[in-house]
Amino acid sequence: MNLFKTVADEILSIRTKLELGQAEFANLLGMANNGERTIRSWESGEHKPSKKKWEDIINIERILTEKLDNAPFSHDPAKDVKFKFIDLFAGIGGIRLPFQQRGGKCVFTSEWDKFAQKTYLANYGEMPQGDITQISTKNIPEHDILIGGFPCQAFSQAGLKKGFSDTRGTMFFEIQRILADKKPKAFLLENVKQLKGHDKGSTLKTILAILRGEHLQEIPTDVPMSEDARHALAEKLNYWVDVRVLRAADFGVPQNRERVFIIGFDKDYYKNIDFDKSFNWPTPPKSPTRLGDILDDLSQLSESEDKFTISDKLWAGHKKRKEEHKNKGNGFGYSLFNHDSEYTSTISARYYKDGSEILIDQSALGKNPRKLTPRECARLQGFPENFIVDAVSQGQIYKQFGNSVCMKVIDAVAEQMIKTMTECESK
Repeated sequence: MNLFKTVADEILSIRTKLELGQAEFANLLGMANNGERTIRSWESGEHKPSKKKWEDIINIERILTEKLDNAPFSHDPAKDVKFKFIDLFAGIGGIRLPFQQRGGKCVFTSEWDKFAQKTYLANYGEMPQGDITQISTKNIPEHDILIGGFPCQAFSQAGLKKGFSDTRGTMFFEIQRILADKKPKAFLLENVKQLKGHDKGSTLKTILAILRGEHLQEIPTDVPMSEDARHALAEKLNYWVDVRVLRAADFGVPQNRERVFIIGFDKDYYKNIDFDKSFNWPTPPKSPTRLGDILDDLSQLSESEDKFTISDKLWAGHKKRKEEHKNKGNGFGYSLFNHDSEYTSTISARYYKDGSEILIDQSALGKNPRKLTPRECARLQGFPENFIVDAVSQGQIYKQFGNSVCMKVIDAVAEQMIKTMTECESK
């Protein structure tokens, strides 16, 4: 027997058994960006792994088992499952956890970013599948609820509001094809507030019309999307849909973060239900918030331990840019907060670069301002204290929390969705 072929067959067998794509398998093995291509060459017998990599491959099932055993938010198999859901554009699972804690079981996850995959694995004990455009709907399990914070850069100020002309904006059509094929009972989608005003409201209007099955206009052929997604547009959805902008600070988290939430219930499943009366958006408690409640005391950190205080050069640059903007008559530039601040600005994916949107005043310590710590970022997004924040580098975790959601807002919405579904089922 050809030993070379035996090794190739064994690698394929291990990967298939673990239900991992080639990209996810490479990520688990700690391989670089071309790792997927390397895995492909191993499985074809064209090349073979080094002795060290072979040992890693043999041990990969044990490593995954250890990750699952140590993950603080892995699904408890002994817990009754009230509903099943899938987590799309999952990031680090900010939308997943509230639904899981309210009795749901996540049966499928997709997230293409390899660093977010590592944080997700550390916390949930599951390696997300990758690029959703490459995953056929037939390989997605049946589910009751679809959740997803579909990529928002195309609609955000930072993304220059390109919308559907940007491939990130067209990820919505991947959601549409899954809804058309799997017909879950309900869905929750999240996006940036700017989605409401993008292209004078026509982008959101198109999204809502597609979800309601009211869309008549053809999507232009130059809008990039997978063939499956374009084909699925021919099938009309029939969801009751509503939209609301919710703010994190209104739900007890000291962050002025506003996001668009789109909720839908399948009218073909829930027949003769008036969701205008059956569903109610959560009422924000609007309890007072204070930034100091989530901040750590870093006053005793030594200079070598302090990774958060910004340098003299960076602080001088921030002040110079703020003064330049002030002279132009606008309010752009860094934002400085202290323990008594009611809330911060919105944390973004670019926070790792210079921290300009949220700097913490340290003048009482005779220091330049500092960035938030990763744990403080987690609290600012309402994540639990035992959420693992060091599975990746500090720069990557900043990006991940900037891209994530406020979990307390999600929990309030999830509570209302599940309540409505339960009541409708009883009818």
